[in-house]
This record gives sequence, C-alpha cells and structure tokens, in this order.
Amino acid sequence: MAQNIMTLRDKKVKGEKITCLTAYDASFASLLDAAGIDIILVGDSLGMVVQGHRTTLPVSIEEMEYHTTLVARGAPNTLVIADMPFMSDSSVEQALIEAGQLIKAGARVVKLEGAAAHTLDIISQLSIRGVPVCGHLGLQPQSVNKLGGYRVQGKDKESAEDIMESAFALEQAGADLLVLECVPAELAQTISQQLKIPTIGIGAGVSCDGQVLVLYDMLGITPGKRPKFSKDFLAGTSSVIRALEAYRDAVIAGQFPGPEHSF
Repeated sequence: MAQNIMTLRDKKVKGEKITCLTAYDASFASLLDAAGIDIILVGDSLGMVVQGHRTTLPVSIEEMEYHTTLVARGAPNTLVIADMPFMSDSSVEQALIEAGQLIKAGARVVKLEGAAAHTLDIISQLSIRGVPVCGHLGLQPQSVNKLGGYRVQGKDKESAEDIMESAFALEQAGADLLVLECVPAELAQTISQQLKIPTIGIGAGVSCDGQVLVLYDMLGITPGKRPKFSKDFLAGTSSVIRALEAYRDAVIAGQFPGPEHSF
C-alpha cells in the first residue's frame, strides 16, 4: 500500500515503527520502494554524500528539485519527503514558491529545519495551502555554523526544554511529522509520547515512532568516519536489497538503534 501522512499517523497510533532512508536517484529509490521502506527523504545531505561538500549549505533549490524528480520516478509506493534547502525560509513568499516547486517535482511532503517564529509562520501558511510539512529539531545541519559543529543537542535542562517547547509549537503550527536528530534518547522518548504527530529519529534513540538514516551511511559507502548513530547494514549481507530489508526489519522489531547508536 502506498504510504501517506494518514497511514503514518495510523502506524503511530498502533505502535508500528516507521522506516525511512534518504535517496537521491531513481535506481536507489526503486530499491527502497521494493524493500517496503515507508519514507524516502530526498535530503540536502546530497550536498555532502553526492556532491562532496563539507556541509549541506551549498545545495540549491534547483538541485533539490532535480533529485526529487528522480526519486519520485523510482518510488511510486513510497512517501517522498524533500528538504527545503538553506535559506528557503528567508521569506514566506520564497518558501511558498520553493515548496511548490518540490511538490510539483514529486515530493508529497517538504521538510523545514528549526522552530523560529518565521519558520512557524511558513509551516502554518503551507499547511493552509494543503502542503504537508515535516519539521526538524535537535541538530540542524543548516545551522552548523551557528551551532559550532555537528553536536548533540538538548543535553542540559534548558536546551531540552527548548526542544520540547519547539516540538509542540511545530505541531500546533501544522507540521505533520517531526525529525529529531542527535538528541538524548530520553528526551526523544518524552517528545514522541506527547506529540500526536509521528517522530522520526536519527541519533535519537529507539523510542521515536520511526527511524531515518542516510542511505550511504547505512551501506557503508560514505567516505570517512561513519556517524555513531549509524550502522553498516550491508556488512554480512549478499546484496543492497538484503541490506535494506535488514534495516527495515531491525527498525520494525525495535532492534535498531541500539544503545551504542544513541546518546
């Protein structure tokens, strides 16, 4: 069955885990579709794992639109979410235009980082216009320069409360999903239990409603050191499709992420 916002909400209500991976082209997207992955995120992580940049910041809306089109062609049964690139939220007008471009390219949900006042306004305006939105809290890669690097967020009481308040604000503004990245597992569990919308974790413990990894990380092909929260699912398997199925099964069974992948 093709996934959509309502089927994901049903999974949360039933306590069924949601599976998500990134993809950037039709070939990989078709494999994720065949493996029964619920969500494909066309992440601006392509700037790092495909284009070779050190951050996601150089990725343009034209590049996001192009890769979204490729993924949508390859994955007819999978919910496609597309990242809004850096500075897409510089104004409501620009955000509406760029979100429209991504939806027309084949995305069914767009993702925005943060919960600043202007971001909440954009999410509200998109929701009014029938555009589903995924929020993103914790480590926000587009804010890497302000954060001072890729660091775990919400480790102290004040910052944890801020993330909690931001999560509620995003839901109230009309967000349909929420990615929690690199936050303590206990904090992610509390947020997941209290929100009505599904949470998707990456480095946020096993208690989120679903999990996402960068495809190249979980296949062990990203150059350099793999993040702590990832796992090489290709190791010990016979093919990429088997690795994808192993990831799917581990997430559904609540076996991934383990304590060693969490903070």
